[in-house]
Amino acid sequence: MKIEAVLSSLDMSIMEWIDQNKSVLFNASTQIWNFAELGLKEYKSSKLLVDLLKEEGFSIEMGVGGMPTAFVATWGEGKPVIGILGEYDALPGLSQKVSGIKDQVENGGNGHGCGHNIFGVAGVGAAIAVKNAMEVNNIKGTIKFFGCPAEEILVGKVYMVRDGVFEDVDACLTWHPGAVNSLWASSSLAANSVKFTFHGKASHAATNPESGRSALKAVQLMDIGVQFLREHIIDSVRIHSTITVGGQEPNVIPDKAQIWYYIRAPIRKEVDEIYNRIVNIAKGAALMTETNYEIDFLTACYNMIPNKVIGNLLMENMKKVGPPKFDANDRKLADELVSSFGQVNKETVLKVSGAPLELVQFNLNETIVEPYDEGKVLAGSTDVADVSWNVPTAQFNTACVPIGTPVHSWQFVSAVGSGIGQKGMLMASKILGLSAMNLLTNNKLLFAAKEEFESEIKRSGKYKSPLPANIIPPFDHL
Repeated sequence: MKIEAVLSSLDMSIMEWIDQNKSVLFNASTQIWNFAELGLKEYKSSKLLVDLLKEEGFSIEMGVGGMPTAFVATWGEGKPVIGILGEYDALPGLSQKVSGIKDQVENGGNGHGCGHNIFGVAGVGAAIAVKNAMEVNNIKGTIKFFGCPAEEILVGKVYMVRDGVFEDVDACLTWHPGAVNSLWASSSLAANSVKFTFHGKASHAATNPESGRSALKAVQLMDIGVQFLREHIIDSVRIHSTITVGGQEPNVIPDKAQIWYYIRAPIRKEVDEIYNRIVNIAKGAALMTETNYEIDFLTACYNMIPNKVIGNLLMENMKKVGPPKFDANDRKLADELVSSFGQVNKETVLKVSGAPLELVQFNLNETIVEPYDEGKVLAGSTDVADVSWNVPTAQFNTACVPIGTPVHSWQFVSAVGSGIGQKGMLMASKILGLSAMNLLTNNKLLFAAKEEFESEIKRSGKYKSPLPANIIPPFDHL
């Protein structure tokens, strides 16, 4: 279903509200960038967004999904119910000033290496703009903003879905800061995040090694087993790990050691199968070392199902809104950031993303790029996927960082704290607002999105939460 790229009076009112209040949105994004709070600890960031929404008459439900920093903001009543997703968590160790050179704000501090400081704010701006347009024009229905914590550790939305937070929603919209203005049409990798902790016996490593049972050796043997497993699984699987506990001094045989795995595959069923094989490897490592082990299952998520009907709508509205208008300061910072990671890296990141290679000649994307990733699988994971298995959902990117900027890098932190990120955020807010209004007022469009969703779920199978029974969010994961 094609939406004409013509601005209506409703479109204009939404875009005008966002433009008139851009200083409020810029200030909010800067504050969250400065807070740089890790997942499940975003107390200041979530409160800031909640306060903005409360001021505009939204009712707030805090602590959804068992997480104090998760919330739902609602305005209106009845059907349809249109949701906008927002995130606001940062990453450890990525503290960085808005600068073209690496320069930490705080040594070893956190930073918004995925742009979530502008992610949530864009959605809040869109929700408020839509609410005001609904109020003035007496439009029926409900607009909801979902405050989703801890996306970086794949937690927030998975636990919210499990607890039924999205059950009454007819469609969901979201976006993500990126380097290119385009639809995000690809799927993503389903994933498990799991820690294996081994317990042995401590002893002196020189005088009494025979009395000890090394938990570290169990971890090492397990990881060797996982490496040998790679030959016997599909190429698209990603398994990566870190040893979080490995002992302290070489002359003490460690009685405790821990390894943390992310296990990813294109579909949920494949993750489940590979995870079971990895559990068997843990059993073998424990037998070989005469140790015991326990499993700390942190979270898991599905693969993304992009809704094409809503995706087409987002793309049409992207063309209505137009690309960000960058200024001389933005171009100067972009040039410095690109110089810092180099042309070769820029080309590599662009190739991996699948975006058109002719973009490599530019440092900032100032055009609308036609979708280029439909039918592909992103080599990463997102908990938006679990929403997409329960509600028709689609997402897009806008240019908030220079082309070729690696995600989860200090350069990304710098860009999303600058005017580059803020201008991309305004574009995203307008696209979300226009698209939400279209879905509220166009029953045929919403029906088509739901019809496509139901057909896809019938083909793929019903959603079952990937979380073990009675599990709670991993508040102490680090």
